[in-house]
Amino acid sequence: MSYLEPAEFVKKMVDSGESKIYMGRRDTIVRAYMAGAILALAVVFAVTITVNTGNPLLGAVLFPVGFCMLYLMKFDLLTGVFMLTPLAWLDKRPGVTIPRVLENWGLVFLGNLAGALTVAVIMSINFTYGFSVPVNEVGQTIAHVGEGRTLGYKEHGFGGWMTLFIRGCLCNWMVSMGVVGAMVSTSATGKIAAMWMPIMVFFYLGFEHSVVNMFLFPLGLILGGSYTLGDYIFWNEIPTVLGNIVGGISLTGLTLYSTHVRTQARREIV
Repeated sequence: MSYLEPAEFVKKMVDSGESKIYMGRRDTIVRAYMAGAILALAVVFAVTITVNTGNPLLGAVLFPVGFCMLYLMKFDLLTGVFMLTPLAWLDKRPGVTIPRVLENWGLVFLGNLAGALTVAVIMSINFTYGFSVPVNEVGQTIAHVGEGRTLGYKEHGFGGWMTLFIRGCLCNWMVSMGVVGAMVSTSATGKIAAMWMPIMVFFYLGFEHSVVNMFLFPLGLILGGSYTLGDYIFWNEIPTVLGNIVGGISLTGLTLYSTHVRTQARREIV
């Protein structure tokens, strides 16, 4: 597996965050576009498996194939840059400023959204033979998921909004661990194994991923889901994005950085 020690791969995390700040805007958007598109296809793959087998665990076990593909290609998800780019700022890398971090987040957001929406349109055509037949079972399942994860939270008011935020935090705790997993080994098999585990956990537990939702909910609307664009934005995307930011930075990025880069001095034991 060619495992790297934490001090080595955490330095790679900081280096990666810095490189994303300096990456050209075109490359940032293209890589984010492809990441959003591939992740969307992985969602369809997992939902199709769940519908055809009646086993959601099997769908969760196989969903990480999309995440592994996109990170092996060095494409970028919003959840990953939420965790990596602030580390370059904390490490005081030259030229890395808060406005540049936010600009990177914005570009990746736009790229992921464009990729997810492209696949949403393509799959809506695929599920309906060009809107000439009723929506198939996989499409109906996706539409109902959108209803449950907007209106279902809305029923609980502020409690539902906070639940979304917490599930967004938990999601990016696991997803950013998957991003780190791509750096803990120098072999492709080692990277895949390390990425696979946390992504499977997040998907099976139903945590909220902002980029997954950029695909699921617009597609659900196209296919006739009983919720509105406003429901999706306020009762899912906003709290999910905020939770993804907090979870990625605090539960993964800061914990690894503080204990493997800015470590405390060794204790003197008498």
